[in-house]
Amino acid sequence: MCKSSTVSRVDRISNLLAVVIPLIGVLVAIVLLWNRAVDAIDLGILLVMYLLTGVGVTVGFHRLLTHRSFQTYPVIERTFAVLGSLAVEGSVLDWVADHRKHHAFSDVEGDPHSPHIGHGSGLRGLWHAHAGWLMETQGLADWKRYAAELYEDSAMRQIGKRFPWLVLATLVIPTVAGFVLHGFTLAGALEGYLWGGLVRIFLVHHVTWSINSLCHFYGRRRFAVEDHSTNLGWLSILSLGESWHHNHHAFPRSARHGLRWYEIDPSGLLISGMGRVGLAWNIIRITPERQREKSVAAPGTA
Repeated sequence: MCKSSTVSRVDRISNLLAVVIPLIGVLVAIVLLWNRAVDAIDLGILLVMYLLTGVGVTVGFHRLLTHRSFQTYPVIERTFAVLGSLAVEGSVLDWVADHRKHHAFSDVEGDPHSPHIGHGSGLRGLWHAHAGWLMETQGLADWKRYAAELYEDSAMRQIGKRFPWLVLATLVIPTVAGFVLHGFTLAGALEGYLWGGLVRIFLVHHVTWSINSLCHFYGRRRFAVEDHSTNLGWLSILSLGESWHHNHHAFPRSARHGLRWYEIDPSGLLISGMGRVGLAWNIIRITPERQREKSVAAPGTA
């Protein structure tokens, strides 16, 4: 498939709606929270949906499908692809192709979302890396070049084609859960839709986008890499370990991004757990010796 060199008007509008609608949902949720229209059920739905879709992105889209940090059974691979799609960050082929292109041109011309290229290194560049790129470069990376094996996989192509239906599903699931868990009430359905749907999408989006923006702008470094990637420890739990981004750029295929014992990496722990029960194998691990070889003493070294 030949990819366009610019984001289409339809895609630009869709991406804008994907940013604005969850934001409106968060504002509504704040008002409702102020009036106590939230309870443990709503927050439970939000948490479960956040973890499922977050892991779909961090373990599925990123460490498994983009970097092949481990291997697993085809049914698990496809399940992760569906879960990642439910995060509403683009189809699986678009996400993987964009991210591989990011690594191929990290912080140089051609990077889809660097805060240092094309928009300056100030707030404009930071905004471009965070969400502005969705209107300019998202989904333009050539599948055949950057995600060839996924493009040739009929199951992955079908998951990609069904992305609009998966966006609908990611809103219907928490709505139905709220309806049932709140005693089959319309109010419960609306609360499930709001908290498990819109608020959760907003949170997953902005945590993910913070890796593109903040983790190439602020933070600490300890490896000899040519880009501007950084580690942000305070974001590690919310990002499920993705904010050890400098570590990741130093060793892109590593299944663990938290390379030190105190670098919390829930996604890496999940992959390790899958390995212990036989659901993952050929897990890529980085030895201390390899880490020392790539370490560099410099200002800001962690």
